[in-house]
Amino acid sequence: MPTSDNKAEYDARVKRVMTAAANNEPDRVPMMPGMMPFAIDYYGHTMAEVTYNAHIGIEVALRFLEEFKPDCAMGFYSGEGSGPINELSRPKNSAWPGAPDKRVPDNSYHQFIEYPVLLEEEMDFFEQDYSGWTLQKAFPRVSGLMDPFADWNTSELEFNMGIGMLAAQFSRPEMRKTIETMWKINDMYGEIRKIQADGMAKMEEMGFPSFGAGIGGAVPFDSYSDFYRGTLESMMDMYEHRDFIERFIDKRIVRTLARMKAAAKDNAHLKESKWGSIILHKGMDGFMNEEQYVNLYWKHLQMMINEITSAGFKCYVYTEGPYTSRLDHLTEVDKNMVVYHFEDVDLKLAKQKLGDMACIAGGFPAWIVEQGKKQQVIDEVKRVLDICAPGGGYIFEGGYSFGEAPIENVMAMFETVLEYGKY
Repeated sequence: MPTSDNKAEYDARVKRVMTAAANNEPDRVPMMPGMMPFAIDYYGHTMAEVTYNAHIGIEVALRFLEEFKPDCAMGFYSGEGSGPINELSRPKNSAWPGAPDKRVPDNSYHQFIEYPVLLEEEMDFFEQDYSGWTLQKAFPRVSGLMDPFADWNTSELEFNMGIGMLAAQFSRPEMRKTIETMWKINDMYGEIRKIQADGMAKMEEMGFPSFGAGIGGAVPFDSYSDFYRGTLESMMDMYEHRDFIERFIDKRIVRTLARMKAAAKDNAHLKESKWGSIILHKGMDGFMNEEQYVNLYWKHLQMMINEITSAGFKCYVYTEGPYTSRLDHLTEVDKNMVVYHFEDVDLKLAKQKLGDMACIAGGFPAWIVEQGKKQQVIDEVKRVLDICAPGGGYIFEGGYSFGEAPIENVMAMFETVLEYGKY
């Protein structure tokens, strides 16, 4: 909680953001730009350093808040402190800054290496024995640490096989080493979570609220495409294995909604100051045709949004990629309960279609701050505000997080929003 000296500013920021989220006019346009990559560079560090030391990430965030004073706490870099863990788990589907192999530059994001984890010829095995497939196929394909599981024969695993036989499986030298390493990894994750929790507490003490209520999840098709089949294969599967996709996503949504319902119940006391959130990876313009989007994507996304809003929480939906062709569907939600973040959209059309239904966030091209001139930044901020701010219901964010940028451009962005965004 904020200190007594900072409580007034904390309350003002919460009111400003939640008023905009309810599609109303606050005192000015709230400013919530994702600035962690910029801040890491600005304060003299690299992504590699933060990847191997979570304390640096907290230090950077606190310094940025003190200097720039946005309307929310800083979000963490998703790979914060994960470097030593990655070296133990040996992921096969990612590369990260600071890694011994140096595949990723020190001041770059970690990179996801996409390939199909679920092979086409394994679809029957996947549906008949999901746990067996996960142990024997998925885990060894994504992590070198999990290679020993590839030798398990789960078809012969029975509860009455005898503890001795099961113990023998777990006690193989390579399995014993895997289990011991997993204990270490669990402890390391616990330490990172503690560092982050302490950091968030300090941010709140300084008067900067966070808005995530821990309610959300992945759209089932995103899980299918991101983690199981990959982008190219999932596109082909919409034509060649449509029935398989439908069974997967219809089963997955039941579990997703159950988790969301439980989280909303546990956090019901936060509904006035925090929101649920859903991050979208697929479903953008051009990836699916209209029928596919409606039946394979929007149907479940709408269920998830409604699960959050029916519990009394605002729902923050982060769209990635171009999203103009989906705007009509985005209106099919509870009125004034949803915040739609856009990376790439026709802002005028978005305001026209969503202005009476939902709050808009983002839409500001971060590359202008990173690569443009100061006057370009000022002009673009004003253009975006002229479109999105009238009547309220707008939160200023970049279309994506801001990276390395000239400090005069960042200052111009903040100053223009603070002055030009007043109501």
